Amino acid sequence: IEFKKKLFAFINKEYATKTVFPPKEKIFNSLNYVPLDKVKVVIIGQDPYINEGQAHGLCFSVEKVDAPPSLVNIFKEINLEIGINIPKTGNLSNWAENGVLLLNRILTVEKGVPLSHKNVGWETLTNNILKCLNMQNQKIVFLLFGKVAEELKIYLNNPNHLVLITSHPSPLGAYKGFFGSGVFKKTIE
Repeated sequence: IEFKKKLFAFINKEYATKTVFPPKEKIFNSLNYVPLDKVKVVIIGQDPYINEGQAHGLCFSVEKVDAPPSLVNIFKEINLEIGINIPKTGNLSNWAENGVLLLNRILTVEKGVPLSHKNVGWETLTNNILKCLNMQNQKIVFLLFGKVAEELKIYLNNPNHLVLITSHPSPLGAYKGFFGSGVFKKTIE
């Protein structure tokens, strides 16, 4: 409870004095789209996009602009693995509506400053979300892209679930194991 008070005091001050993403009413979009008992797949992101018009509370998703490079690489890999055409938009709301929890590790960020809200309490919240999901009996596929997400595997020890780990889909990491990983094909099997 104490971490929540500190976290929300910090967040309220940040929104009052700086430009912060996503918009305040969309901070919990990932949880609003899919109730935890309906989650089929979890994709973990690091923190929201830092530029105007991008972040809307779903990791890797953008609302009104072209897909950023990491998302383009996700689309390319999905196309190669299972033949789904690359979408014209980077908005992944339809994924969320169909049971994909698009959860950033950190739910807010100051404009232009990646990881600016690291270690203010979001990680405690997202760790607890993962612990709750881990306790569920229905199969959930967890896609952990990159080292930051891979650290979360310690919370995912339920044998009912499938945990898939690969490098990050960013242009810097995609060729280190993301491309050709088969994670999306394994997700739908």
